[in-house]
Amino acid sequence: MKNQKEEQIKQTENVTHLEIPGFNGIATNRTYRDSLFRIIYSGKDERSRRWLLSLYNAISGKNHTNIEDLRITTIENVIYLTMKNDLSFLLDSQMNLFEHQSTVNPNMPLRGLLYFGQLYQNEVKRQKKDIYGSSQIKIPSPRFIVLYNGETEIGDNKKYRLSDAFEIPDDSGEFEWTATLININKNHNKTIQKNCESLYHYIEFVDRVRASQQQGMSPSEAINEAVNYAIKNNFLEGFFEEQKMYITNSLLTEFDQELHDRCTYEEGVADGRASGIAEGAQQNAIANAINFLQEGDSPEKVARCCNLPLEQVLTLKSEMAHA
Repeated sequence: MKNQKEEQIKQTENVTHLEIPGFNGIATNRTYRDSLFRIIYSGKDERSRRWLLSLYNAISGKNHTNIEDLRITTIENVIYLTMKNDLSFLLDSQMNLFEHQSTVNPNMPLRGLLYFGQLYQNEVKRQKKDIYGSSQIKIPSPRFIVLYNGETEIGDNKKYRLSDAFEIPDDSGEFEWTATLININKNHNKTIQKNCESLYHYIEFVDRVRASQQQGMSPSEAINEAVNYAIKNNFLEGFFEEQKMYITNSLLTEFDQELHDRCTYEEGVADGRASGIAEGAQQNAIANAINFLQEGDSPEKVARCCNLPLEQVLTLKSEMAHA
């Protein structure tokens, strides 16, 4: 029971619920790409809200401009954007669910169904309606979009259907749920990227990390090079320069976990998974700390951003001085 409770608490951490008039969407954290996407579109400040609104407009074809319509709350491990029903949505109210993915997953329709169950539960509660009452409760019509930028080749768009997963094939159409995948990799869906500069910068950054690794760079080298390139070219209005230490440490930690999970799966070894992730994260944190100390950052700042004890950072600095 304790482990189950701890898992429930873990699943509800670091989640943002965002509301815009007429729209619902989500993005979740799975790999270093998903982590960066979540950081950029968290909606935690005015600039991030502008990026978020721009992303919505580019995908939906709308032209909303008022970021004050965004209302942020927290709910289970996904980012929801809810459009309040203004005049243009009164006749065609639609709940759009957006998720970011770095892997192709045939279970996306099932996940979408579960997500929407939570959304509709919250909507009924918000309306203060009785689901067991005699009056029909009106709800927004659903639309589930998956933004994909993984390395597996796939077309610009693809539709996944829940009925494909039925143990007994059923083509009656009496019950169906779909997930529409939109490929946001470079050279795919260029109109969306053209209409959303923040998404274009994000895609350029991810593509540069990927290309550098293919040329033989380590994950640390590739991410640091891409961060410096983003700073030089003022990607995301200086965001990479302002958050360089946090982004670098966060992405390397996520990358290490992704790599470890993949190796564990391929080797069929489950034992030691948690300790392997922790060891890799610790090594990355130390490598980052050394880099930032070399750049002249204070030990206190390095300790805070790399999540290391100050005494350990001071020891690293002393060792560097005597090297």
